[in-house]
Amino acid sequence: MKNATSTADAGSLSEMRLRPETPKNSFWQALFGDLFSTCLTFATLLFLWQMLPFVQWGLLDAVWSTDNPNVCREAGACWAFIGAKLRFILFGVYPPDEHWRPMTVIGILLVSVLCSLSPRMWGKALLMFWGFAIAAMLALMWGGFAGLAFVSTSSWSGLPVTLLLALLSLGLGFPIAVLMALGRRSRQPVSRLLSILTIELVRGMPLVGMLFVASILLPILLPPGWSIDKLGRTLAALTIFAAAYLAEVIRGGLQGVDAGQEEAGLALGIPRWRIVWNIVLPQAIEKVIPPLTNTAIVMVKNTSLVMIVGVFDMLNAGRSAATDPNWPGPYMETYLFVAAAYFLICFGISRYAMWLEQGVRKKDYR
Repeated sequence: MKNATSTADAGSLSEMRLRPETPKNSFWQALFGDLFSTCLTFATLLFLWQMLPFVQWGLLDAVWSTDNPNVCREAGACWAFIGAKLRFILFGVYPPDEHWRPMTVIGILLVSVLCSLSPRMWGKALLMFWGFAIAAMLALMWGGFAGLAFVSTSSWSGLPVTLLLALLSLGLGFPIAVLMALGRRSRQPVSRLLSILTIELVRGMPLVGMLFVASILLPILLPPGWSIDKLGRTLAALTIFAAAYLAEVIRGGLQGVDAGQEEAGLALGIPRWRIVWNIVLPQAIEKVIPPLTNTAIVMVKNTSLVMIVGVFDMLNAGRSAATDPNWPGPYMETYLFVAAAYFLICFGISRYAMWLEQGVRKKDYR
């Protein structure tokens, strides 16, 4: 007993010696503990000092509400302009009397996203739900039935266009990306060559070039009597662009799955397509959640480029609102508001991906 007690005491003493001591002034050590920390602290203080005029302009001297736009000419930020033009920034040139329809579309989209957050809800039922939700959103935006006025896609604008383009391009591009990723790894030379050519050609072109190709050349290449409106051509370009980049991400995940699993499935007599669908693909997608999230965020931000081909997205609507001659050119406030909207969307996607990745590791999504 004495030997055991002495051994335990010796072990506890050795643990206490090996345990690092907590510094008393850890806060000051973090700020000025070494030369690099000191320089970084002073650089941060200098940056905050330089930001003081922005705080003065954006908060202290800002005009938050007014009925007289001339008040903004001698003050700071004119946030009253955002309040006055909020509906135009969000919905653009969509008929003002029908703004409840794009608002309903945004509501349907938010409800659909909330219902899809937990992987426990993923399945055929969720796919059918999303199909009905997208059909309902497009029907509301178009109208022309049940007493709803018809609104052409040329009048679709603002936040609904940004969200629909991002959602549809990723949703339509993902299955195409899976097929191209599998085709690039296929032993069939035709499918492998077509997949490689498509992926490398699209990844070798800037999105701006693809948008111009879809906007100008696609109508020429269509058969006589066929036509696709501007929004449809833009969606086609975004979908192909998203599919090419998603295909490379998924291919990386497929390479990370042990080939022995496919061989074991074939030895058990399981059809190859079932092995790929039920065994290989789920593991591959789990391995590439971070790059998939990065591609989704990039596609949300890339929707702002559609303004160069005349699609009236949220950024274009904000820029048009800022040209109102009655207001003193509040471009800074408009771009900050639009940037904040994009930031909230992309930040939400990134935080969800972090939660999903942790759930994949723990296999617990509650």
